[in-house]
Amino acid sequence: MTYIIIFLTVIVSIAALRNRTLFDRLSLVPYRVVHDRQWWRVITHGFVHGDYVHLAVNMFVLLSFGQFIERFFGAYQQIGLVSNGDLWYLLLYFGGMVAASVYDLIRYRNNPRYASIGASGAVSAVVFASIFFNPWSKIYLLGVIPIPGIIFGLLYIGYSSYMGRHQGDRINHFAHLFGALFGFLFPLLMNPSFFSVFWDNLTK
Repeated sequence: MTYIIIFLTVIVSIAALRNRTLFDRLSLVPYRVVHDRQWWRVITHGFVHGDYVHLAVNMFVLLSFGQFIERFFGAYQQIGLVSNGDLWYLLLYFGGMVAASVYDLIRYRNNPRYASIGASGAVSAVVFASIFFNPWSKIYLLGVIPIPGIIFGLLYIGYSSYMGRHQGDRINHFAHLFGALFGFLFPLLMNPSFFSVFWDNLTK
């Protein structure tokens, strides 16, 4: 599923970068979602990126962590803890995309000029699901500094919350924050008994 999502995202992102009308049609514009019922934007904005660097970073991270989560879900399906690993993976990814949109839909619902794009919220959900299942695995901060996933997660949540409140750049930090929180809690929606998996891995 990871490869399929990446393939579709790359194709749509490239097409949107070359066609401004398509770009605007797929972007998350809360005003259009709320007032014109253009609900598809809650999903389609995750297939659009601002530039090729933005696209490449998101897809690289998704490739790295998405395959890990797919293997986990597949293994849990084999032993009967989840019913359909692929379906749960899609719910994680697109659920993270929706969760990442909620703040914008509330705050900017009456601002017709506000727009948001990118798969970062959904990708954050996948990353934080991996932290849930393997909290002490190393994540490379800035691609260089290895730190335990649980520590990275706390730093990421703190940074996203701080930057979101201060709005110091054009990055949608609250999308990252809420996507990440959704991803971390998602395994408990799959099976509440997974909390013991997290706790055992955290304390071992």
